[in-house]
Amino acid sequence: QHEVGKPLRNCYSLPGLDFAYGLYVKRRDGGVAEAIGHWDTVKPRKSKKIMPRDFITMNRGAADAGCTTARDFGLYYKFMDIRLKDEVRRSKPWVSKIPADMTFGRPARPSTPIFDIIQHRYKELWMERQRARTVVQDLEKKKLEVRENRTTFLRTHQPPAKEESFWHPERFEKV
Repeated sequence: QHEVGKPLRNCYSLPGLDFAYGLYVKRRDGGVAEAIGHWDTVKPRKSKKIMPRDFITMNRGAADAGCTTARDFGLYYKFMDIRLKDEVRRSKPWVSKIPADMTFGRPARPSTPIFDIIQHRYKELWMERQRARTVVQDLEKKKLEVRENRTTFLRTHQPPAKEESFWHPERFEKV
């Protein structure tokens, strides 16, 4: 029976004191002579890289072949598998556009003169632009011609007030 409150005992026996845990790696330690005479070199693996597909060329070829539907394009891609060439993939066209003395990114903006900020120069320039804008808007409003219709004509030219006449029905005229 198990002992109450105690964990189960491990039933494996441990190896002796001369046992080395881990993996044994053979080393050649021949000193300086071996280090100079025998270089350990790694031979590169020759694996063929599969380049990605060149969809630009394949699309151009499919259009020339008369493909119009997605199914036609899919069949063309299946049978005409064109891959990118190594030189095209590694070429960097943007390298020639970068100036030689530029390290990274865009040049910094010139700093804002603090004297102009203290004198509220930018506020004044903004106010002048707003005034000029309102003047232009007022001129445009004046240039705007309103076409004359009956309503506008009656608003501007009020009809004369009717004189009050003491009109009586005809039956009262003979009285």
